[in-house]
Amino acid sequence: MSCLFGPVPSRRLGLSLGVDLVPYKVCSYNCIYCEVGETTNLTLERKEYVSFEEVKRELGGFLSSGGGADYITFSGFGEPTLNSKLGEVARWIRAETEIPIALLTNASLFWREDVREEASLAHVVLPSLDAVSPPVFREINRPHPDLEVKRIVEGLILFSKGFEGEIWLEILMVKGVNDQEEEVERLAEVVKEIAPHKIQLNTVVRPPAVANTSPLTYHDMEEIAKRFPGKVEIVGSPTDHSALSINDLDNSVLETVLRRPCTVKDLIKVTGASELEVKTTLKSLILQNRVEGIKIGEELFYKGKM
Repeated sequence: MSCLFGPVPSRRLGLSLGVDLVPYKVCSYNCIYCEVGETTNLTLERKEYVSFEEVKRELGGFLSSGGGADYITFSGFGEPTLNSKLGEVARWIRAETEIPIALLTNASLFWREDVREEASLAHVVLPSLDAVSPPVFREINRPHPDLEVKRIVEGLILFSKGFEGEIWLEILMVKGVNDQEEEVERLAEVVKEIAPHKIQLNTVVRPPAVANTSPLTYHDMEEIAKRFPGKVEIVGSPTDHSALSINDLDNSVLETVLRRPCTVKDLIKVTGASELEVKTTLKSLILQNRVEGIKIGEELFYKGKM
């Protein structure tokens, strides 16, 4: 499987070229809301999960062919800071292209100085912080047993004080888990210390790893947003970009839904194919038992099977 995916329309980053630095599903968390699914390798071990040479080969090919994006984004199947070559990859990208780097991270390793130094090579860092009290942290993020939320928060604050780029802090709210008044107050106090450029308030919008993990209403999100200092955005739907031309529709659709559940509308934007072509491809992949449909609310999402 390619370590690149997209460019895809992102709710937060416009047209994003994803770079997977870890395979499915290597992570330090096993979040109940994760759209990628249950973590299969819960770890804190840093190593070269995806080789630097592979990333250079694939990304170099993309750039030499004239490919473009709003951001090159370290994201995907798991936690990118677990890759020990993160810094080398970021330095190489900076030398090869003017496209800015975005890092999507759970910030669980920011207590490590080497990780903070490597993360600082991104232009924009989008860390997540869903809870600050240990019981809620364990319930929502289901972290590696050696992780302590206090240490993570301290690392994130240290990073924020030395980072020259922008920090967009994501807080994902789950109904009945971290939306309680006391937890929101604790989060707001920590946010003051982090002082991100903006807060991106999110909730469950795609099929989660754990069934019955419920979203907040937009009204509830608006009320919670008032409790945080600074600029707060309630994350919406993907921005509208021109469709991309993809030759191999089956592979394009499968690569996309393996990484995140998508609606037909999402896949039309990603592939540039017609609604009929996307639906025909999905039907074929479902018959091959490579894709399944999952309904959340009134929306039907399609998810790849590993």
